[in-house]
Amino acid sequence: MPVIVLPDDSRREFAQPVTVAEVAASIGSGLARAALAGRVDGRLVDTSFRIFGDAEVAILTGKDTEGLAIIRHSMAHLLAYAVKELFPEAQVTIGPVIENGFYYDFSYKRPFTPEDLARIEQRMRELAKRDIPIVREVWERDRAVEFFKSIGEHYKAEIISSIPPGEDVSLYREGDFVDLCRGPHAPSTGHLKVFRLMKVAGAYWRGDSRNEMLQRIYGTAWVRKEDQDAYLHMLEEAEKRDHRRLGKHLDLFHLQEEAPGMVFWHPHGWVIWQVIEQYMRRVLSEHGYSEVRTPQVMDRTLWERSGHWEMYAEHMFTTHAEERDYAVKPMNCPGHIQIFNQGLKSYRDLPLRLAEFGSCHRNEPSGALHGLMRVRGFVQDDAHIFCTEDQVLAESMAFIDLLQKVYADFGFRDILVKLSTRPERRIGSDETWDRAEAALRDALESKGLPFDLQPGEGAFYGPKIEFSLKDCLGRVWQCGTLQLDFSLPGRLGAEFIGEDSARHVPVMLHRAVLGSLERFIGILIEHHAGAFPLWLSPVQAVVMNISEGQAEYAESVARALTSAGFRAEADLRNEKITYKIREHSLHRRPYLLVVGDKEKLGNLVAVRLRGGTDLGPMSLDVLITRMSREREMRENTPAV
Repeated sequence: MPVIVLPDDSRREFAQPVTVAEVAASIGSGLARAALAGRVDGRLVDTSFRIFGDAEVAILTGKDTEGLAIIRHSMAHLLAYAVKELFPEAQVTIGPVIENGFYYDFSYKRPFTPEDLARIEQRMRELAKRDIPIVREVWERDRAVEFFKSIGEHYKAEIISSIPPGEDVSLYREGDFVDLCRGPHAPSTGHLKVFRLMKVAGAYWRGDSRNEMLQRIYGTAWVRKEDQDAYLHMLEEAEKRDHRRLGKHLDLFHLQEEAPGMVFWHPHGWVIWQVIEQYMRRVLSEHGYSEVRTPQVMDRTLWERSGHWEMYAEHMFTTHAEERDYAVKPMNCPGHIQIFNQGLKSYRDLPLRLAEFGSCHRNEPSGALHGLMRVRGFVQDDAHIFCTEDQVLAESMAFIDLLQKVYADFGFRDILVKLSTRPERRIGSDETWDRAEAALRDALESKGLPFDLQPGEGAFYGPKIEFSLKDCLGRVWQCGTLQLDFSLPGRLGAEFIGEDSARHVPVMLHRAVLGSLERFIGILIEHHAGAFPLWLSPVQAVVMNISEGQAEYAESVARALTSAGFRAEADLRNEKITYKIREHSLHRRPYLLVVGDKEKLGNLVAVRLRGGTDLGPMSLDVLITRMSREREMRENTPAV
C-alpha cells in the first residue's frame, strides 16, 4: 500500500501500485490535465511511471522550470516526427533542449528551405492537435540497434551502439515515430501547443569538422503564448541592437577574413575603448592595484610548469624559433607570477595586487566566432592578488565591492552570481579544493549575495565565482570572475617569508571585472542600442551652423567645449540644418547644438538632445554646467 508524500507534506495512501498520473488525478482533475511529468524521490519520471512503494512525489506542470524543459524536449521529438512524415529519407540524429527552445539535427540530401520550415511547422501543429500519446518503451540495446539500422537510421544506430553491451535503452513512441531518449516526456502531443520554428543552420555530426555537415533546425517553445510573444519581441529588439550592425553604422570597428576573430578599431570605437580603460585604471588605482605589463609570447616550458600546456594546449597559438617552442599567452597569470618572483617578498608585502590590460589570444573554433562577443584576440582587465590564506576573505569581499561599483557606474544593477566548483580535470589535492571552495562561499555569504552552485564548472586550478549582468532586454552576460588558486603559485616557484621567518607559498586570486574589453563593449553597444550615455559617447556634442555666416562662431563653441574636457565637433558643411540634425541623430550624438544669427549675436547655442527634446537656447556656461553634471552622474543614465 504505497504512501505518497506530496511537497506540502500531505499524504495519500493507495491500495495498489499507482502511476504519477493517478497521483495527480487524486489531487484534482485540473492538475491531472496539466501534469507533464513527476519527481519521485528526486528522480524525474514520466506520468506513466508506476510507484510500488512509499515515495515523495511532486507533480510537474508547465509552471515549473523542469516542466518547461520537458515541453521543449518533447517538442524536439515532435519536430523529428514531422520531418520524417514529410521527408521520409531524412535521417534523425540528436535533438536536445537549449536556452529558450530546442533543436534537432538531420541528415538530408538537400538543404531545407524556408518553405520546408513552414510545412514542417504546420505538420507539427497537426500532430499536436491529434493529441497522440507519447509512450516510453524499454528495449534491449542490440534489438534497438538492429531496428534503427533496418529503417535506415544509421546515425541513431551509431549512438545506441556506443551504449555498453547488455544494457537496455529507453525509447519513446508517438504514432509511427520511435526515437531514442532517456526522457521524461509530456504524456501526449496535445501538451505541445506554443512553439515556432526559427531557422536552419549547419552542424557537423558529433561536432567534428571531419564528419558530415548536418542540418540543424532551431525552434522555440513555451507554455503560454504571451511568453513566446515577449521572447520573439525581444529577438526583434536584439536584432535592431546587434552590435555588428551598429558597429558598422556608427563607424566603431570592423572585422575581416584576413584576421579572423581580431578587431580593427576605428577612431570612434577606440575612443570608447580608451574611456573605459582609463576609467578602470582610476578604479584600480583607488583600490590599491599596481599596473604591470607582461610579454605576449613565452617559452613552452613555462606553460608546462603552470599546467596550461597539459590542460589548455589546444586553445593556444604556438610558434617555433631557434629550436624553441613558444606560446602566445591565452591568459596573464603565469606572467604575473614571474613579476612576483623578482626579489624576495615578505608577509608585509601582502596583499600584492598586480593588474594588467593584458592582450591575450585563444584559438577559438572559427564557427564559434561572433563579432565582439567571441574573438580570438582580446584584452582582459585582468589582475592577480597575491595574499596569505588569512587575507582571502577580506580581499574577496573588497573585490566584490569594487565589481558592484563598476557595474553600477555602467548602469548594470541586476547581477547574478554563480559559484563553480572542482572539475574532473584539475590540479591540486581534494583537501586544497575543499578549502578553496569554502573560502569563496564564505566571501559570498559574508556579502549577503545569493548565488547558484555550478558543480564541476571551476577552472582546472581552482574554484571560481562568476558574475553575470542583465541587459535592458533581460539577457544575461557573464563578465566578472573571481578565482581562488592554491596551486599555480607553488608550481611556478612563488614564495614569501612569513612572520615565522619560514618560506610560504602565497594564495593567488585571479580576478576580472569586465572580462574581455571587446565583449564588454559589444554588450554596451547592444544595451544602449548605440546611444551611449554622455560619458561614453565617442562624440558628445556636435555644433552645426545654419549658414556660412556662423561658421567661425560654431568653431569657437566646439573649441570651448573641447577646452572644457568634452569630445565636440563642428559640422560646417553646406547642407540644410534639418539634414545635419537628422544625420547626427541617426549617429546617436547626445547633444546637437545649432547656431544661427540669433545665437551668434547672443553668445548662445540652441540645444537639442538626440531623443528629439528641444531645450531651446542657452549660454555656453549653462550648457557646460549641464553636460558636466550629466557626465559625472553616469550611473543614472538610462539605456535607450
